[in-house]
Amino acid sequence: MQTVLVTGSAGFIGHHLCQLLLGQGFCVIGLDAMTDYYDVALKEARHSRLAHANFLPIMGKVEEPGLMMKLFEAHKPDYVVHLAAQAGVRYSIENPRSYLESNIVGTFEILEAARAYPPKHMLLASTSSAFGANTEMPYQETQRADHQMSFYAATKKSTENMAHSYAHLFDLPVTMFRFFTVYGPWGRPDMALFKFTKAILEGNPIDVYNHGDMKRDFTYVEDLVEGIRLLMDAIPERPADGVVPEGDSLSPVAPHRVVNIGNSDAVKLTDFIEAIEAATGVQAERNLLPMQPGDVPATWADAELLKSLTGYQPKTDVREGVARFVEWYREFYRPNEAGTAQ
Repeated sequence: MQTVLVTGSAGFIGHHLCQLLLGQGFCVIGLDAMTDYYDVALKEARHSRLAHANFLPIMGKVEEPGLMMKLFEAHKPDYVVHLAAQAGVRYSIENPRSYLESNIVGTFEILEAARAYPPKHMLLASTSSAFGANTEMPYQETQRADHQMSFYAATKKSTENMAHSYAHLFDLPVTMFRFFTVYGPWGRPDMALFKFTKAILEGNPIDVYNHGDMKRDFTYVEDLVEGIRLLMDAIPERPADGVVPEGDSLSPVAPHRVVNIGNSDAVKLTDFIEAIEAATGVQAERNLLPMQPGDVPATWADAELLKSLTGYQPKTDVREGVARFVEWYREFYRPNEAGTAQ
């Protein structure tokens, strides 16, 4: 039985990935710190769904000195999927130090542990925000990404560079995946779908930034984790002659690759809101606001590299995915839709 270390296992994406891996017969070590950035009870509820003979939950922060080294030494994981991070563009303006510690220092601790106890493949989460000020759409992994617009994005781009140096120096196979607006059941309360659904069902207005003139490549969470699982088997190799195939983001000097995981469809924010209205049966009252600092007007993934590496492409339609989220939200929170949650 192969072992996978998943950091951030009580997180939105992490718990979906752990469920998939356990269902496929992997032994999963799940690390999470249960931080209070948002409702800890939600994180605990996610972790409770992972109760399984092959699941080992461990409490701790990735940035804790020596913790990752101890875990790698004790368990020698075959694969590592690093999802633990301080997330959120807007919060990075208020509390940048937490991003420095969790995202950069935490990634350093993992890379050092992998240097000592190399896994078959390291897969680390990045973000579509790493594309920053780029305006050429759809985003391709081979595009330069030099102008990040939030500290969150800057820390994530830094981890891509850090991982590349370790891949080059120590021949560690690394895949960085850039996520595109992930949504679905068990999602985070700070994300638009959760906030919109909660407000609409409670009869409150929703804040719509840039007056709704935004587009996002909304990616359903189960599609995302399927992509991650398939990428585990697409282990990058350092090109012997330094020649990289056209369209591949593989480094010419390291077993390191960046891969987009997105739905390859730029959806208008207004259409996304209409999907929530359809699922809830309630018309939203919209509070139109200007663009927030650090945000971008559009994201759109070119996911051809993911397809060429795995044969897979995300496919869930936004209306279908939003309906599944609203169904989960009603079941989990049981809101009194005439007013406040029960």
